[in-house]
Amino acid sequence: MTSTPTAPAPLLPAPHDGVCPFSPPPVYTEAARAGTVTRAALLDGSSCWLVTGYHEVRSLLSDRRFSADVRRPEFPSFTPGRRAILAANPNFLRLDDPEHSRLRRMVTGDFLVKRVEAMRPEVQQIVDEALDSMTASGGPADLVGDFALPVPSLVICLLLGVPYEDRQMFQELSRVLVSTTVEEAEVRRAQTELLDYLGGLAAQKRRRPGDDILSRLAARDDLSLREIAATGMLLLVAGHETTANMIGLSTLLLLRHPGQAARLTDPAAVPGAVEELLRHLTIIHMGLPRLALEDVELGGVRIRAGDGVVAMLSTANRDEELFGAPGHLPADELDVDRDARRHLAFGFGVHQCLGQPLARAELQIALATLFHRLPGLRLAVPESELTFRSDAFIYGLKALPIAW
Repeated sequence: MTSTPTAPAPLLPAPHDGVCPFSPPPVYTEAARAGTVTRAALLDGSSCWLVTGYHEVRSLLSDRRFSADVRRPEFPSFTPGRRAILAANPNFLRLDDPEHSRLRRMVTGDFLVKRVEAMRPEVQQIVDEALDSMTASGGPADLVGDFALPVPSLVICLLLGVPYEDRQMFQELSRVLVSTTVEEAEVRRAQTELLDYLGGLAAQKRRRPGDDILSRLAARDDLSLREIAATGMLLLVAGHETTANMIGLSTLLLLRHPGQAARLTDPAAVPGAVEELLRHLTIIHMGLPRLALEDVELGGVRIRAGDGVVAMLSTANRDEELFGAPGHLPADELDVDRDARRHLAFGFGVHQCLGQPLARAELQIALATLFHRLPGLRLAVPESELTFRSDAFIYGLKALPIAW
């Protein structure tokens, strides 16, 4: 049996105004209370379905009848004109099989758990050196700029074979690419500039290869320099933007909960605490867009072929039935001793985040080392003065002044 919701359609993406900075925007939580699949509207005037329930989000993201191919003309876009910009140079995250699998397989081996585990000493050294540098002046410091951003940037640069000294350029271009408020012409310029930069690097590595991902991709005859650049751009942007914002937000949240932060001094508790932080924060607040290729019933609602759909990971990860086990705090609250392993912070299905083993390792090492070495860590300004990245596809903090 199907039904059609009649509640007013919320406008996506929704602002964070006036809510807890660690919770999904109220528009999404209100939609979740109205139903697991409801109508919504996008900024370009088109309508779509907003999927907020945990089981419905999992079902949607694992269903091949929903396309991730941004080149399809009806594919939903969060901002007017953004779809065309992404479609001009799509990475494998925005393609369906067989193109998606063909390109993804080429870099899967670099992000396997075994490969990442072997990198832990190197990541630990990067974290230690970043902390040494940040604390050398005696403080205060900006945790985002001096620690949270340098750690994943340096790690992904080493993996990709991108010169770290170019970080100011690609970090600025990344900020433009993930922004929801800059002009389309600026986004197009940033995309072109970053693709040209990575394509140039790939061309150099075809002549003089190293031991890195770009060199291995450049050695393949079946990949164009543009395809290599698009894959490199995805890994570079996602590899530092997501983890950097998770480190910054996690630190602020743990400073609010010093008793739970103290749990990070127990190495056995760190992996579980990081899973809970990933669940609770779910920094992809705007959700994942998809396009229905066939008529599909989801959550008791008939979705028609050609309808746009947005999977809301953040509300799915607050499902009380799944995460509010007896003896633990409600799902809307942080509880680092909660079993949060079923969370969807990395998505689900064939497009699930390729870099999740690396992200987990970086977060575990960075947060445990930070709170172990700086037991007096505290905010250097009132929390009311902090500014959040509510104008970006990846949520986080613009800066986090700290002392210790």
